[in-house]
Formats: sequence, structure tokens, C-alpha cells
Amino acid sequence: MNPRAWLHWPRTLFARLAVILFVGLAAAQALSFWITLTERDQTMTNVMVGYIEREVASSVALLDHLPAGERAAWLPRLARRSYEFVLGPGVTGTPPDARLSERVAASIADGIGEHYRLTANAVPGDAERVQVHLQLSDGTPLTIDLRPMSGAPVSHWLPWVLVLQLAVLAGCCWLAVRIATRPLHQLAVAADTLGPDLKAARLPEDGPSEVTRAARAFNAMQDRIATYMTERMQILAAISHDLQTPITRMRLRVDVMDDDTQGAKLRQDLQEMELLVKEGVTYARTMQGSTEAPCRIDPDALFDSLVCDYVDAGKNVSLHGHLAASLVTRPQALRRILGNLIDNALKFAGAAEIAVTHSASGLMTVSVLDRGPGIPAESLDAVFEPFYRLESSRNRDTGGTGLGLAIARQLALSMDATLSLHQREGGGLEARLTLKNAG
Repeated sequence: MNPRAWLHWPRTLFARLAVILFVGLAAAQALSFWITLTERDQTMTNVMVGYIEREVASSVALLDHLPAGERAAWLPRLARRSYEFVLGPGVTGTPPDARLSERVAASIADGIGEHYRLTANAVPGDAERVQVHLQLSDGTPLTIDLRPMSGAPVSHWLPWVLVLQLAVLAGCCWLAVRIATRPLHQLAVAADTLGPDLKAARLPEDGPSEVTRAARAFNAMQDRIATYMTERMQILAAISHDLQTPITRMRLRVDVMDDDTQGAKLRQDLQEMELLVKEGVTYARTMQGSTEAPCRIDPDALFDSLVCDYVDAGKNVSLHGHLAASLVTRPQALRRILGNLIDNALKFAGAAEIAVTHSASGLMTVSVLDRGPGIPAESLDAVFEPFYRLESSRNRDTGGTGLGLAIARQLALSMDATLSLHQREGGGLEARLTLKNAG
């Protein structure tokens, strides 16, 4: 059995450090309290034993000098909280075995044992009660009935003080751990918000030296990644620009060719090359994020306009559901995502259906549904990778650049949205786009 299964060790670093510090400091506080109480009891015991020795010696001497008829009247005056005097033989029993009782009996013997013959025994049924027996000078039996106290009683307010100390200790532990882990939380938030636009807030380079080094390294990493992505886009843009000229020359030469069959094939190849170059540049730009500013729109109007454009072009696209609420988003990016998803559905199924729902938690879901061949479960995530395709053909009907879904996901990430693919019951595919901040 794994020991952690029953320890329920916290998952967060904050909770782990807080538990370690609180348990450690509480244990140290408890140990200190126990040592203090033990030392206090020992001191009180030593004081009590010395006090009993002196007082008992004085009281026995006084009783011995009093007339026999007056001794009984003095017994209440000589009694104390931990002992009293009895004129009589007392109770017999075994020798005292309790440590404190034995020590008190020995102390009394040391005080008056030289003048009186003493015997001591424990009282049956009580471990901390002892009687010392002696005879006064006139032969009168005298018993000293002792109930030793191990220490002074604890004040009633002490438990509340201990509870207050624990509360202060817990608060100090929480504050210390919060201060120590806050830079890690800020680093995690900055890493989570480092999206495709690479515009996450820079971490403040202050605080302890370790935190400063980590923040400086993270900021430098952001700068390097942004530089690499900029260079990547510039390279693709330059390639696209340089390829436009030879592609245009080739198309002009194809137009004057006498062989119409070969000319048609070459025109198709050139169109695919041009599409590939444009899609490559578009993907590189989406990796750096959209420059479009978010604004408040009517999503129902956007969806209706998008569907009407496809219907006017003779495509089988339908819309179901409505939001009846505004949405703060990037409309052109949203239109591009849905356009890519609808184009895929039309390419493989010949028809597309858009379903819009709005949850009570403020999330809006736009699903593009089709009844095409679908995608194997093991490839539902892989198809979002650039240039990934399920089949190797590149014809006009089933082929493509392999960048449409990659561009759609990058745009979704830049909008703080989620894009995923799901198999439909009965066959087909659902492309589900989940948007936040619906209002």
C-alpha cells in the first residue's frame, strides 16, 4: 500500500509548505510548553517538599509541648491543603511506592526522624496518599496524613491562551508561505497566459535573488520566442513574395499552351501552390496572434450572415439555435474559424449544420456538424498539427494544405477560446468551439 494513499498529502506547494511549517512550529511549541510545565512542576514539588518538612517539624514540636487535652483543638489550625494531623494510630498498609509520596515521607523523616521513631505506609486504594506514624514524648500516637500535590493547578485562562497562540501561529505560517509562493504563482499565470500572440505580461524582476533570476530568465525566454516567431513569419512572407513572380510567369505560359489537357493540370497545380503559400503565411501570422482588437458584437447576426453567404453560393449550410446576447470577441477571427470548419464539412460531407447554445455559466458553444466519414479517435488531436492530413492525395475534392484546422486552433487560442473535435453518434464529426465572456 502506498503510504501517500492514507496521508492525503496536499497537491499544491502552498498547502504542503503551510502544513510542514505549521506542524513543525506547533510541535516545537508543544515541546516547549511541556518542558516549561515539567520544570514548573519540579520546582513546585521541591518547594512543597521543603515547606512540608519545615512545617511538619514545627507542628510536631508544638503538639509535643502542648498538654494532651489541648492538642485536639490545635489540629485544624495546623492542617494544610496537602496534609493534616490525626491523633491516633491511622491506617496501616504497604510501604509507599508512589515516587512523590515516597519523597515526601523521606523528607519528613529527615526533618524529625532524629527525635521521633517514624513509620510510613501508603493508604490502600490511593496511590498518592501516605501516612507517617510516630509517638509523641508522652506516648500519644500521632499520624500525619499526606496527600502530596504534583504541582500547582493550571489557570483556567491558559487553554484560551494556547488556542490564541495556535491561531497566531497558523496566521503567520499562512502569510509566510503566501509571500514565499506568490512569485511561483505569478510565474505560472504568466506561463499560462503566454498564448500565440506572445504578449503575456512581463514578470517584475524584483524580490529575493532566486525570484529575480527566475523572472529575468522567463522574460528573456519570452523575448527569444517572440524573435524566433517573427523571423519565422518573415521567412514565410519572403518565400511567398518571391514565389508569386515565378508562379505568375508559369500561369502566363500555361495560358498560351496548345495542349489544353496538360494546361488544365498545370493550372490546378499552380493554384494549389499559390493556396499553400497563402495558407502558410496565414498560419505564421496566427502564431503571432491576431492584431484585431476585441469588440462587442451581435453573434446571431454574424452567424446568420455567414450562413447566408454560403447559401447564396449554393452550399448546403443551415443554422440552429440563437444566443440573444452580445459577445466581446474578435469578429474576423471568429468568422475565419467558422469558415474553415464549414469548408471542411462541405468538402467531406457536402453539407454543414451550425448549432449554437448558451450555458448558464456564461459559456457559448458553436458546433459545426456533418455526416461525413469522420476522423478516427486516435487522430482527433493530431489533425490540428500543421500539414497533418489523414490521406495523402492532394486532389481538389479531398486534398488541401493541411493548415486549415491548425489556423483555426491558433485563432481560437488567441481569442481565449477552445476548439475540439468529437465523433458523432451515427457517423460524422462535430467541431466544437467554446467561447468565454458571453454577455
